[in-house]
Amino acid sequence: MVERLARIGHFGTFAGRVLWRSVTPPWELDSFLTQLWALWWRCLLPVLATTTPLGMVMALQGLQIFDLYGAQRLLSPLVSVATFRELSPVLASVLVAAQGGSSFAAELGAMRIREELDATEVMGIDAIRVHVVPRFLAAVVATPLLNLAGSLGGLQPDLPGFGGKASAAFVLPAGLDPALVGLTAHHAFVSLGFLSGQVNFVSNAIPVIFQP
Repeated sequence: MVERLARIGHFGTFAGRVLWRSVTPPWELDSFLTQLWALWWRCLLPVLATTTPLGMVMALQGLQIFDLYGAQRLLSPLVSVATFRELSPVLASVLVAAQGGSSFAAELGAMRIREELDATEVMGIDAIRVHVVPRFLAAVVATPLLNLAGSLGGLQPDLPGFGGKASAAFVLPAGLDPALVGLTAHHAFVSLGFLSGQVNFVSNAIPVIFQP
């Protein structure tokens, strides 16, 4: 029990030293940028590989459920809110901690075995400021950037296309009451395929003929 408490105390002391050196100069800017670039490319593909399929699955499954209640227009808000608030932040943080944190721990452990950290301290250089702080700050900065990339990847199945615009027209049934024309246009829901380029139309008011 005492040994566990001692380990917690050592970790707290180490964390405090890292935080203090993170906010006080001098900063190792070159090392920070190098670690940030490496961490970004190391974690970008895993983040996109997890958030993009989840966004697709949510869109496909949610559309089937919302179609039962005629609430297809609520699908995009559901996917966007869930991706921005929940899925992308959690997955990006976990992958940075798993992928980036494990690689940083392995690098620092190898430095300790090869006595590089001891040699740095013998030369009068702060090993924590030179080796630990740049990696810590790189993880702090890379996490929101990867969160943004994961959010865009998760929302990609719902985006209308690279141009963001589409034009279409629909024909109302013959003999329709003019009062229902505005209601039909107001409740019209247009779904644009991102990759296929196909345009689907869903109307919650009355059936219409869609002409892309």
